[in-house]
Amino acid sequence: MVSGPLWGLCPIYTRLTMMFNDEGAERVYDLADEAATGALARRIADATAPGDVIALTGGLGAGKTAFARAFIRHLGDADEEVPSPTFTLLQTYSSRAGDIYHFDLYRIEQPDDALELGIEEAFSDGITLIEWAERLQGMLPADRLDIRFEPGAWPDARRAVLVGHGLWMAKLAESIDEGAIHG
Repeated sequence: MVSGPLWGLCPIYTRLTMMFNDEGAERVYDLADEAATGALARRIADATAPGDVIALTGGLGAGKTAFARAFIRHLGDADEEVPSPTFTLLQTYSSRAGDIYHFDLYRIEQPDDALELGIEEAFSDGITLIEWAERLQGMLPADRLDIRFEPGAWPDARRAVLVGHGLWMAKLAESIDEGAIHG
């Protein structure tokens, strides 16, 4: 368990727990508020490169869009308007790390509907953020980072459960946990 500030930030992360499963290490972050969600998004954004896929899951209002917004603004224009792509299904942004494809699959009816949006090209050409990724039902690439957002201990708090698959297992250990205080 980790307590106190992570990555030289204010104590916005109240706990980091590492659990191991068949797919590698699972990290659980208790995030105090939206600022903490943004700090986590910026840390993960710094570890990404074209070809990376980040699959975001969780209920309505769980923090997926807040995460995506902070991620996109960190790599691109800090003043960029980053609306939820709930109705457009896809927004694309230019950034210093390459193109970012922000999908919101809440409204798709079948996993194959995502193919019409060009999701396969996004997987290979840019950084892909996918809200409601569970709707792809097995179409996600093997190398990806899954982030599941859950309600936290109080109204503004969230819990983020990170699971790295493939290359992301090493990225989590090398980049995301760097500077963590292990107790």
